[in-house]
Amino acid sequence: MAPSAAAQRIVIENCAIATVDAQDTEYASGHVVIADNRIESIGAGRAPEGLTNVVRRIDATGHLVTPGLVNTHHHFYQWITRGLATDHNLFNWLVALYPTWARIDEQMVYSAAQGSLAMMARGGVTTAMDHHYVFPHGSGDLSGAIIKAASEMGVRFTLARGSMDRSVKDGGLPPDFAVETLEGALAGTEETVKKHHDASFDAMTQVAVAPCSPFSVSTELLRQGAELARRLGVRMHTHGSETVEEEQFCKELFGMGPTDYFESTGWLGEDVWMAHCVHMNDSDIEAFARTKTGVAHCPSSNARLAAGIARVPDMLAAGVPVGLGVDGTASNESGELHTELRNALLINRLGAHREAALNARQALRLGTYGGAQVLGRADQIGSLEAGKLADLVLWKLDTLAHASIADPVTALVFGAAAPVTASFVNGRQIVEDNRLLTADEDAIARSTRDEAQRLARIAAQG
Repeated sequence: MAPSAAAQRIVIENCAIATVDAQDTEYASGHVVIADNRIESIGAGRAPEGLTNVVRRIDATGHLVTPGLVNTHHHFYQWITRGLATDHNLFNWLVALYPTWARIDEQMVYSAAQGSLAMMARGGVTTAMDHHYVFPHGSGDLSGAIIKAASEMGVRFTLARGSMDRSVKDGGLPPDFAVETLEGALAGTEETVKKHHDASFDAMTQVAVAPCSPFSVSTELLRQGAELARRLGVRMHTHGSETVEEEQFCKELFGMGPTDYFESTGWLGEDVWMAHCVHMNDSDIEAFARTKTGVAHCPSSNARLAAGIARVPDMLAAGVPVGLGVDGTASNESGELHTELRNALLINRLGAHREAALNARQALRLGTYGGAQVLGRADQIGSLEAGKLADLVLWKLDTLAHASIADPVTALVFGAAAPVTASFVNGRQIVEDNRLLTADEDAIARSTRDEAQRLARIAAQG
């Protein structure tokens, strides 16, 4: 759709640009023109002459402009349980924290969502997602609280409405009081999709169906969840192949590995993406490639929980869509996605492919276009192209931290975390000079501290 004659324009000039389009087009000095919420033009040199309704011109000398970062896996509520169980593997970490998480309420979840979103947004994330699967009885409208926080922050957002119905009594990990019934989980998920999902091109809020994991969800919830998602026309998300313990769990309980189990329940397909996928053999990767199932790669969380190194280079070579994820901030306390560009590159170079595993531009693609693919929005976001939505970031690269690195993409990925001078979502600026324009960071810090302390007190009372 072409911009209207009355479209208001923002012109950004004199910047390096990495478009992350299909040809990896880059400009050493170029321009971007935003018209309302779309990218109108992009190219080398100054913007075209004669533009009308220009409301702002930005001299972006010393900056790199990229697509906004796209986060493909997170658990916002964990912001208020950071720094706990720091020396545990995944299963022991979950057992340690589930009893605390099962005491969350609407105010805690809203505050935690604000903290998670604020940290990502000020670091260049323009599209966020949250996989929320803990719904204690009587805790309030948790999905509504998360969506409200995202709307107020001004980020594009996917809520993966999670669920758990396999508790300790059924051989799962969550305590019995922390899960929903099969019927309650399906009904709650359907209600959330119908109330909040927007399928339009420039949607700010979308919803996915997202049972938590093989060790916290019944086979029937997976099967019926897949049927529900496809009936409603929304995407599907879960955790998969994260640890060797999970693989052993699946083989003991279901007689097959995680990928085969997921395929048997309808959970492979181009409308599906899974978090982690660390322990994948050649057959698993082939199945993901054949079905175009996506992967949310979470390098820092995988390292923090000693899960292992995902075979990202092999996935990419096979044609598997791969994006980046922060994961919950109880297993990635920084809560930032732009640092995952560097961590993805470095950690994958510790694997079998060594220095050939990933390069700077592949890492940037994971965090932008790859994430858009995984969320099913590659036609709208993830690269800087005329007609796409105006989600983009200006990274400041002329300070001490980066100025001596000649290549701006290398500076962004290999260097220290770069300051964000401006971040635009849907054509609206939400960050300026590394500070949020849409929220009070200091107030959020106080609120998250208070809610973390309140949750700790409640959990201590049993």
